[in-house]
Amino acid sequence: MSRLAGKVALVTGASKGIGAAIAARLAAEGAAVAVNYSASKDGAERVVAAITAKGGKAVAVGGNLTDPAQVTSAVADTVKALGPIDILVNNAGVYEFAPLDAITPEHFHKQVDLNVLGLLLVSQEAARHFNPAGGSIVNISSGVSTIAPPNGAVYTATKAAVDAISSVLSKELAPRKIRVNTVNPGMVVTEGVIAAGFHEGEMRQWIETATPLARVGKAEEIAAAVAFFASDDASYVTGETLHVTGGLR
Repeated sequence: MSRLAGKVALVTGASKGIGAAIAARLAAEGAAVAVNYSASKDGAERVVAAITAKGGKAVAVGGNLTDPAQVTSAVADTVKALGPIDILVNNAGVYEFAPLDAITPEHFHKQVDLNVLGLLLVSQEAARHFNPAGGSIVNISSGVSTIAPPNGAVYTATKAAVDAISSVLSKELAPRKIRVNTVNPGMVVTEGVIAAGFHEGEMRQWIETATPLARVGKAEEIAAAVAFFASDDASYVTGETLHVTGGLR
């Protein structure tokens, strides 16, 4: 596969989970990939090593994306190492569930500052360093933006915001030939899901029962959707939201 040969991609939050799978898939399709991380430098370097071991090109780029200065440096490091950006995948995010009575300002800002503000800051800075020929931004939202599960008011709100922002930016950046689309994953068993205890028990059972395909997803299945949006196969597609949820809406 070489749909992305010669392209430069920045994938945020790519040291593990879905982000790591996206970085690997884009590299496998020919892109040079900047693997962004905030805390897990070792994880990012493992992703880079796995890519380079297969003949791909990748670099690890640090940066806490809630900090405008670190966003600027992460984008600058990407461009310095690889060249102008063709593809941005806004994958970095956090989730935390709480019932209405337990919502606090800290709970709110922890998620909004990264999931919404961070995404905007990275998109803003990366767009300034995109290839003049244009390119693709793919935002990773979540199936919760339409499923709206109980105890997820803040997280669901952040992902509904991502959906809306994608629609706005698809129009705003179209004159610059930058397409903006969204991938909304269902449950995928990642390190974070396991750490939260959601990979087994009532939540997983409910999802598998409610999902038409009767299973949870795989990180590679999310990555495949991202690769489509990033490629010229989607050259006439912008402002779209693709639910990769096994049919659960």
